[in-house]
Amino acid sequence: MLLHSISPFPSAAIRRVQNHRSLGRRIGSQPQLQQVRAMKAVVQRVASASVEVDGLIVSEIGPGLLVLVGLHESDTDSDADYICRKVLSMRLFPNESTGKSWDQNVMQRNYEVLLVSQFTLYGILKGNKPDFHVAMPPGKAKLFYASLVDKFQQSYKTDAIKDGVFGAMMKVNLVNDGPVTMQLDSSQSSNFT
Repeated sequence: MLLHSISPFPSAAIRRVQNHRSLGRRIGSQPQLQQVRAMKAVVQRVASASVEVDGLIVSEIGPGLLVLVGLHESDTDSDADYICRKVLSMRLFPNESTGKSWDQNVMQRNYEVLLVSQFTLYGILKGNKPDFHVAMPPGKAKLFYASLVDKFQQSYKTDAIKDGVFGAMMKVNLVNDGPVTMQLDSSQSSNFT
């Protein structure tokens, strides 16, 4: 009875329902895309950068790199190792003696690095509202981020690595040099060195 109310041609209505069901099985059987679960870094080559909290500048650098870091809830020390190694090794600066572009890293230029924790890199829009449930929880993230800063300082030099204030509302000011902005995530560590 219901089929007659949907379509004057019952067989056509039945075929549409069958096609819809088989389409649903095909779509449902396809593998779902996996969400990237890795530490993220947005790296900007800067002429200068600073972090301000409550109207006071708490960190500032001259030429070098500003690195916004997003921690995923599943990040481990190997993710931190990869991000530290890649950021310090990225050849984002020209070699003035040879004239080659993209030839030197921040350490070769004796420049500074400003690290800023930014959990919003793991924001997911649900409608128009951001959701941060995959970001590392604040209590764990604070310790993990401190160990990341320490890793950068040990890998380069303590006085060349600056950071913001974890969990604070910060104003990050910068003069992007280029502009040059690169994105990294530690899921690439298995594919690249």
